[in-house]
Amino acid sequence: MIRKILIVEDELIVAKDLEHILLQAGYYVCGIARSVAAALDIIERDQPEMVLLDIHLQGKLTGIDLALVLNEMNIAFVYLSANSDIQLLEKAKHTKPYGFMVKPFRDDEVIITLDIAHFRHNSSLETELRKEESLSKVLESIEKLEGPPENALHAVAEALQDAIPFDYLEIKSDSCSERYGFLRIGFKEYQVIKNDALQIISGLTVDELKDIEKTFLLFKKTAYYNKEQLASLAEEDRMVALHSKIFGLNSKLELPVISKASGTIYLSFYSKSDRIYNSLVIRFTERIAPALSRTLEKILHTETNENAAIVENITTENPKETDDSPFTGIVGKSQPLLSVLDFITQAATVDSSVLVLGETGTGKEQVARNIHNLSARSKFPLIRVNCAALPPNLIESELFGHEKGAFTDASQTREGLFEQAQHGTIFLDEIGDVPLETQVKLLRVLQEKEIQRVGGREIIKTDVRIIAATNKNLELEIAEGRFRMDLYYRLNVLPVYLPALRERGEDILLLADHFLRMYAGKYEKMIKGITLPVRQQLLQMDYPGNIRELENIMERSVVFTKGEFLDKIYTGSLSPAENSSSASIKTFDEIEKEHILSILAICNHKIYGEGGAAQLLNVPPSTLTSKMKKLGIKKK
Repeated sequence: MIRKILIVEDELIVAKDLEHILLQAGYYVCGIARSVAAALDIIERDQPEMVLLDIHLQGKLTGIDLALVLNEMNIAFVYLSANSDIQLLEKAKHTKPYGFMVKPFRDDEVIITLDIAHFRHNSSLETELRKEESLSKVLESIEKLEGPPENALHAVAEALQDAIPFDYLEIKSDSCSERYGFLRIGFKEYQVIKNDALQIISGLTVDELKDIEKTFLLFKKTAYYNKEQLASLAEEDRMVALHSKIFGLNSKLELPVISKASGTIYLSFYSKSDRIYNSLVIRFTERIAPALSRTLEKILHTETNENAAIVENITTENPKETDDSPFTGIVGKSQPLLSVLDFITQAATVDSSVLVLGETGTGKEQVARNIHNLSARSKFPLIRVNCAALPPNLIESELFGHEKGAFTDASQTREGLFEQAQHGTIFLDEIGDVPLETQVKLLRVLQEKEIQRVGGREIIKTDVRIIAATNKNLELEIAEGRFRMDLYYRLNVLPVYLPALRERGEDILLLADHFLRMYAGKYEKMIKGITLPVRQQLLQMDYPGNIRELENIMERSVVFTKGEFLDKIYTGSLSPAENSSSASIKTFDEIEKEHILSILAICNHKIYGEGGAAQLLNVPPSTLTSKMKKLGIKKK
């Protein structure tokens, strides 16, 4: 339990009321501050474990400004606000609070929010410790690798990626004139870039590169530079400017590592993201610096002065690169997707709840499947539940099971999906469509690790990891009373946002080729590839349905392609001009069945609720389910 809490609230009456609630619950309030300056004074003096933070405060600085400082200090905080301004709340959300309480407060809501914040803070600390322990073990094993230095350094880069995300990593030491650069080109794939390769890529002469090298600033302490700061640094250090320009980099983390044999070893982590590095990353790097120093010293100290090192250029194949991937059903190499893949590998090592956010068709189920497959639970079931497709009156029975006689059709006792997923993972797709009364029971599963069947009295203990997904804005759902705040923060321990396909432009053709191979094999078509005009057309499309829409387009196009190359794409139903004159006339039932199937595909077989097939077709859900039964359309 968190004992020491600071209240930062400009309304004294509200602050005193909150203090009374906390004192009654056994907490210690170390102070009340009405401005950022006053709060910082109390923090320095009393070092609170948690801060309850209003957004609007006295003075020029806001609670959001203080939140950024709290993140740097690794102090958990919960926002307090009566403001419903969406833009302001969105800005506050990006500071990654551990909770959000809306004024006026209820006693039980305050205590529950603090319990959840404590749980989430401990989970993040546990993740950091596991990450540190895992990295130290991997570094120790790398020390035993034989071969040229770049092979071992490549392994170091690969190990560091899981802990410190980067798009380009450069390693240089006082004892060696060679620079070792590792440009990320895929998951666990890096292009090795040494001095000669850098010269080729940049188009500079040897002398020009040497002149730039002279401006390299020998950093002596760990520091990070986000976009604006990096631009200033690049004015002094032309090597930073060169890297930023040719690789499109926007932020940098500097880590000097001291070794006895090689002097100082300089590690420069670069990212295409604007603001990915912070003081938390610095503290992590400083903790793993001793292990990193030992490994790098052994690698670089064994390097001979012979000119036997392999020169790599921009097209050279990496010695460690393989076609094997730990992921199934995920295709692409874009930077937004690589960030998701990094998240999957980290989330798979812990048991915390995961919340997958993103538009329809972005691949949320594939993310859940890969987290499960890479986790220690992979030998046990992964149960997928489409919450939107379950009728509200049956969802509890489906999830938790029921006893014989619990309701009219309950002719026998039945295990629920949570029991079927024991020791495994349950994926709750469309979690935003779960009724409020069921949300309470899901919260109990998360908090108490137990369920109760409908109509039963027995408490059944569960050991199930929950991964939830939605395309809804859950903060808005909470504000409008349709989703419980406490459940949201219990699920949102490890959140990940899946980018839309339009944000992954370089992956479109990779996906198109993947679906071409998949459906050409399925329909036994000898299609060798996609013509250039069609490839250009695919790149220009908007894809509101994301990956699922592209897959449907490719399947239809493969079906109707007759030659060796796919030279035309079919974005929807065939027009009369595209049908052969001998096409058979379809019955009303066939046309109706095709239409319902196409709508179900768009909705991912969601029938009930907002965005469901029943809503799009403007018919009652019961009418649609009965029509589907008549036409032989089975629910997925």
